Parts: sequence; structure tokens; C-alpha cells
Amino acid sequence: MTDTNATADDTTDDPNRARDDDRPEEAEVADDPRARTPGKGVTPAARDIEPAAPEEFGLVQTWWGDGKGKTTAALGMAFRAAGHGYRVHVLQFMKGGADSVEDVRGEYNAIAAMPGISYENSGHYGWHAMPDGSDEADHESRARAGFERARELVEGWNSVDLTAPLPLDGDPAEGAHMLVLDEVVYAANRDLVDPDDLLALIDDAPDGLELVLTGGHERPDYLAEASDLITNVRKEAHPFDDGHRARKGTEY
Repeated sequence: MTDTNATADDTTDDPNRARDDDRPEEAEVADDPRARTPGKGVTPAARDIEPAAPEEFGLVQTWWGDGKGKTTAALGMAFRAAGHGYRVHVLQFMKGGADSVEDVRGEYNAIAAMPGISYENSGHYGWHAMPDGSDEADHESRARAGFERARELVEGWNSVDLTAPLPLDGDPAEGAHMLVLDEVVYAANRDLVDPDDLLALIDDAPDGLELVLTGGHERPDYLAEASDLITNVRKEAHPFDDGHRARKGTEY
């Protein structure tokens, strides 16, 4: 016989959905940190961003492959880290713009509105080794200039205490807990940046700096021993293959 007084929670077939009588009491939440999770019935709330220091940073991540999502993943981590109050700096190589995109980057607008994260761009117009009218020597000089900037920052951070909170609106020279070198692998794969110099930069990086390297369709074997995380972002399908151009909000 059907109980016509049953509630939606009584009849749900979702085993992960918490019922009111399953939710932990306040004392339980205070005593058991596991109770402060969605699975225990408490959804984490957004908090004000205050300067903080990570406890377990210091690894090297490499994101490469022919699929879309390398920069997207790196920026997602950058925003996640900044959301915890950690200082993040993004230095982009190779991405200087092209006639397929407008003179705006959604990520730059978002970074400007977000405390704790900053960016620089060392790219040259067009794409290296493509018949787009851009000069190959200019690509090389801009890539090398960007790498020298990265080396300058990393060397300077060796005198900074990265186990301590850093000013969220401070100059990048004052230190960062995470450095994203976007498309530096692309530049190194094309010998615009010497792969040995990139390895030396990794060796010179201070303890506690999370270093995130992205770019390139070719496997960067030279980074195999130096990286703690290597992700191959593989393409199975891409709208570019069907003639789509870069779209605002997804590619820029």
C-alpha cells in the first residue's frame, strides 16, 4: 500500500542525497572534519580571500598534447590556488594574438578582477612556422625575452620565504607560490627556448614553488625526469578540424 504522506526525500532513489535526519549536528561538524564535506551533508561555503601559504607546494607539472585544454587546466589550478590566498603569477609564451581573435583575452579580464594572481605576455603576433606573415626571428626574440623574465623571477624568489603568506596585490618580483609558464614547452620544443635552459630553471627554482609548464604537441622527453606530474591532453575531436575559428569564451 502506498504511503501518500511520503516526502520527496523519503522516495528518492539517490543514495548520495542527504536527508535532514542524516545531517550532522553542529557538535559533530566541529569534532569531525569529514563532516564538513558535501557527502556528509554540509556544502563548503565561499570565504573571503586572505593571504595564506600552501603547505605542500613545490612540485613540477607538465601539461602537453595535441588536445585542447592545457592552458585551461593550468589557469583552473591558478585560480583555485589564488582562491586559497596563495600568490600566483602567469607568464605566457607564444600567444601574441592572430587575426582569428579579438584584442581581448577572457582570462586577462578575470585575472585583473581576482586578488592574488597576475600575468605577463611575451608572445609575438601570429604563429611560429606558419605562413601568416609573422617573422620567425621575432618569435624567437620574444620567446627568449619571456624566458629571461621567468629566470629573473625564479632567481629572485630564492631569497623569498615561500612558506609564508605573500601580498595578494604585490609585484611579482616580491614572490609567488605558483608560477605558470604557459606554452613554454611549445617554445622549447621548437628550440626558441633551449630545453637545457628550461631544465636549469627547474633546478634553480626555490623549494615550495609550484611550477606549471604547458604547451606543445610533441612529447617533451627532456622533462620526463624533472616533472612530478605529466599529463598528455589528447585530441579525439576538435571543431578546428571542421573549419571553426577560435571562439570568444572558449579559446580566448
